[in-house]
Formats: sequence, C-alpha cells, structure tokens
Amino acid sequence: EDVRVVEATLKGRKNRRVGNRATLKIELAVLLFLNSLAEEARVKAFEEKSATIRAQHINAVTKKMLKRARG
Repeated sequence: EDVRVVEATLKGRKNRRVGNRATLKIELAVLLFLNSLAEEARVKAFEEKSATIRAQHINAVTKKMLKRARG
C-alpha cells in the first residue's frame, strides 16, 4: 500500500519517469526517515517524562531531523 502512495505521487508528475527500483528506494528512504523521526520523538517524550509520544514531541524534533536528512 505504501508503494502505491509513492507511485501515485511520482506518476502525478508527467515530466519525470521513475523506474520500479527507484520507487522502492524512495519508499525505503521515506520509511527510514519516519522510523528515525519516531525514535527521536520517543527520546524527546522520555526526556519530558511522558509515556506517550504526542504531536508536540514530533514537532519538536521535526526541524532538526529535516536538517540532518538534507545533509
């Protein structure tokens, strides 16, 4: 199902052709990013002594994670 979302997003751009392997690599990169985002949010929640990851924890680490992902 995740592959379909990536494919639909990429196919909406008619001027770009993307192969099957590239689609899978893009999906893997997105999943790895989301996994690391969830891990950082978990750490942030733990620092604030919260047992639940809330939107505020995700928002707090999103900017840092995006900077790190860009390089």
